[in-house]
Amino acid sequence: MDPGRVLRDPRAVILQTRAAIWLPTLVALLSFATGVVNISMTNVAGPLSPYIPEVLQRAAGFTGALTGFLMLLFAAGMRRRLRVAWVGTLVLLPVTAVQGVVQSSEFAAPLILLSALSIPTVLVNFRRFDRQLELSTTQLAAAAALVGTLVYGTAGTYALREQFNGVATVLDAFYFTVVTASTVGYGEITPINPAGQSARLFTLSVILLGTTSFALALGSLLGPAIEARLSQALGTMTDADIELLDDHVVVLGYGDLTEPLLEELSAAVEFVVITPDSDAAARLRTRDVHVVVGDPSDEDPQHSAGIEHARAVVVATNDDAQDALSILTARQLNPEVRIVAAATDRENTEKLRRAGADAVISPAVIGGHLLVESALGTGDMEGLAERLLDDDADESSLD
Repeated sequence: MDPGRVLRDPRAVILQTRAAIWLPTLVALLSFATGVVNISMTNVAGPLSPYIPEVLQRAAGFTGALTGFLMLLFAAGMRRRLRVAWVGTLVLLPVTAVQGVVQSSEFAAPLILLSALSIPTVLVNFRRFDRQLELSTTQLAAAAALVGTLVYGTAGTYALREQFNGVATVLDAFYFTVVTASTVGYGEITPINPAGQSARLFTLSVILLGTTSFALALGSLLGPAIEARLSQALGTMTDADIELLDDHVVVLGYGDLTEPLLEELSAAVEFVVITPDSDAAARLRTRDVHVVVGDPSDEDPQHSAGIEHARAVVVATNDDAQDALSILTARQLNPEVRIVAAATDRENTEKLRRAGADAVISPAVIGGHLLVESALGTGDMEGLAERLLDDDADESSLD
């Protein structure tokens, strides 16, 4: 294990990572606000305004508002540690700075300074944003339905352009499809009577398909957001919050064996529990314990628990076979992490060590020592600890 990782303050690392997220978020809000102010102003006043054509200043304000929206999307992706969101943010930050300069307004000065400050902050945290974009089946289906509706509406409207007033180009057809499918319906493009009966039927189909596809798209996007807000209201961390943890402990498995361990960890370090038991996960969340529901031996739950940035892994699933699989997965995802396993059967201690555990503790052996100490009335807990450590060292030397 890299000693430098243990010495880092987890709170400082989390603060640094969140700064890389919140600074671009502020830039996005400033970019949108500055763009709106620039568009609404009748006279643009700034030190560079005499040297930049007004049409460019207006264009920079309009595109600045759009850039702000796009950066907000990337900021949301960075909360999930997506590499594509990190790249997109790094590309857009210089764009927002240039847009601020071109707008030539005194209101753009904070945008320029904050954009320049955000670039190095985002750069130094590039290792934290290493996840690939993974869309759920629902999100893919919603995106396909929305794109399909737009293509269908645009192609159909352009093919029937003679039956619509105001449709002469593909852009006109696309505009009509968007305002119709989104139920905005400005009304400046309408079917021509009486030759527009086919156009009316086609418009009805666009309305039905458009409202459905837009509803699916909004549902797939707003559903996780609503879930996140509920989690915050209940005082629990979302998956994105868990993924921001660093130098924490990942506990693979939950049961009677791990309960005393959680009490000790809660007073010393941040930790995440992975368990397939949803009922147990619900009980743990009521105690403000960070939980990922899933198979402890699978890669996805361990990824969600941030095992790549963990300081240690504790394996205690009460099933030595699953413990071995969990150890193999954890060692593959983070070769440097320290792994401690609890062997249910004493005979499996060596097997778990060979699977990749740095230390294996057998509760049965510890219980036997405690019974002997209690029966003899010695109560030599320090001696017991030394003997257990010596036994562990002796077994390690035989590997």
